[in-house]
Amino acid sequence: MNKTRKNKHLKKIYIAIIGVLIILVFIPTPYYLNQPGSIEPLAEKVTVEDGHKTEKGSLNLTTIYSIKASNPYIWLYGLVAPHTEVMKEEEVRGDLTDEEYNALLLHMMDSSKQSAIISSFHEANKKVDFDYNGIFVSGVLPNSKAKSIISVGDIIHQVDGKSFNEAEQLIAYLKGKKAGEKVKVQYTHNKKTKTASVETIVVKKSTGQVGIGIAPEDNMSIQPSLDVNINSANIGGPSAGLMFSLEIYNQIIEGDLTKGYKVAGTGTMDAKGNVGQIGGIRHKIVAAHKAGVDIFFYPEDINKEDTNEKEIKDEVKKEGYDIKIVPVRTLREAIDYLNALPKK
Repeated sequence: MNKTRKNKHLKKIYIAIIGVLIILVFIPTPYYLNQPGSIEPLAEKVTVEDGHKTEKGSLNLTTIYSIKASNPYIWLYGLVAPHTEVMKEEEVRGDLTDEEYNALLLHMMDSSKQSAIISSFHEANKKVDFDYNGIFVSGVLPNSKAKSIISVGDIIHQVDGKSFNEAEQLIAYLKGKKAGEKVKVQYTHNKKTKTASVETIVVKKSTGQVGIGIAPEDNMSIQPSLDVNINSANIGGPSAGLMFSLEIYNQIIEGDLTKGYKVAGTGTMDAKGNVGQIGGIRHKIVAAHKAGVDIFFYPEDINKEDTNEKEIKDEVKKEGYDIKIVPVRTLREAIDYLNALPKK
């Protein structure tokens, strides 16, 4: 009898444990896991009108595999899995709503493709016209007086009746203001034109720089002399800009920029051909190593806060990777490096 009662008691304990384990599957966590992603040939994603795809090697973009830790089991896996970075949700998307975050990702990709087309066409001496369409708001500081007025994804058209083509022009104008002054902002929100009075604040304590507490970015539309189709499905963010640019350029010019090498890389690209810093570069060099990449381009550290060069050199040295890593500041530097290579 005692044994029977004991067995029943143990059975209840097992059922309770199983119940808890099942419940845990449905409890979300505030974390994301980032891991090395894939290496994807760009000739399959980029097509230039009258361009060629006869390269002996390949130009490839690198990706990061990012997943939401939708339950504690995935989070625990992230703590022990190799080459896995566990990040808090606010580190990934800040305090953005789903609508704002999606608008930001869409703009970043569109801007990346536009800048890649402009910069590569300029290097290939091909005509490309472009127009500025206001200033895209990619972020709003927590202490900004515009926090409850302007949202990520809005387009600023005028400040104090003045129109600005480039983000730098807006920043320069606001620098001349004193903190506490109010400026009249005309902007578009959800396709509706609005006007608001916004108080300026100090946005950089180290320099005393004044602004309205937003992260402004150029917003353009382009008309290239050759049609360019870039299939960016399932690719987020601006970090493929450099490699998009190289692939477009390679399809336009005569010859083969790859020389038979498997080339990959990462880095943002602006319309002037400058390469910028990206996040998660350690994951990308791991992915490149696993895919047998010969040459990997990455953004050179230029400013004090830049870390891409330090991180990638540390990762290569730590893991002992046999891969040629090449820092670049501009698209031109990457082109010149490949042009100087002997054929493989």
